[in-house]
Amino acid sequence: MEAGAGIGLYPLHRCKNIYLVRHAQGIHNVDGDKNYKAYMSHDYFDAELTQLGWQQVDNLRKHVRSSGLHKKIELVISSPLMRTMQTAVGVFGGDGYTDMSDVLPLMVANAGNSNRAAISSSNCPPIITEESCREHLGVHPCDQRRSISDYQFLFPAVDFSLIESDEDILWKADVRETIEELAARGKKFLNWLWTRKEREIAIVTHSGFLFHTLNALQNECHPDVKKEICSHFANCELRSMVIVDRSMLGSDVSVTDYPGKIPKGLDLPSDAVVEDNNIKG
Repeated sequence: MEAGAGIGLYPLHRCKNIYLVRHAQGIHNVDGDKNYKAYMSHDYFDAELTQLGWQQVDNLRKHVRSSGLHKKIELVISSPLMRTMQTAVGVFGGDGYTDMSDVLPLMVANAGNSNRAAISSSNCPPIITEESCREHLGVHPCDQRRSISDYQFLFPAVDFSLIESDEDILWKADVRETIEELAARGKKFLNWLWTRKEREIAIVTHSGFLFHTLNALQNECHPDVKKEICSHFANCELRSMVIVDRSMLGSDVSVTDYPGKIPKGLDLPSDAVVEDNNIKG
């Protein structure tokens, strides 16, 4: 092996840790995994989680806490669809919401036929929604969202302020987004992350979005790393990754680097320091 092969350095402040999560099992996945044409059914409009999906959420929530991730993550970004928001609030939301609380819940009781109690917004990272990490747009009713005003009632403490239109103007019944368009949207989303101040970010999104975005970014990877990054996500799978700002999109300065020479003084070459010490001896 050549010296230094496969090893590189990059300034820490030009990197972010991201935690990519595919939503838990939705009602559309049950039939869709067996027959792709099932995704065309209007019965699966803005598909919610199954009860098995909620069990998957519970298990990932336990892992996020036992691993210490819940203390590190500063922000959760969710695709604005029912199944992703249910997953986001279920995994990363707070505990112990009561109707007597003066804090809005992340999710009201039984939102999206969940048969779940309300989820607290206390002691958890903020959860925001962003359109650019949505699933493959168009044709499939499961990937069409409801109005934001409907969601705001179901998810009162989730932040929808980044979404410009109340109605879903991105989804078209007769036009399917191309793979190239989806991958370009994914790259744009990752570039947008550099406008955020947070360094530890969880993203709750979809299988197609993850697969095509990551495959568009893996050209410089070792083949084994490519397999690790680009394989399809299972429902409620979490993968931890680092993204690097090679194009200098981010303008943040390091908060851990130290400039030195405080207080300032004459810089002597090391051999001069040694010689000077010998004279004094």
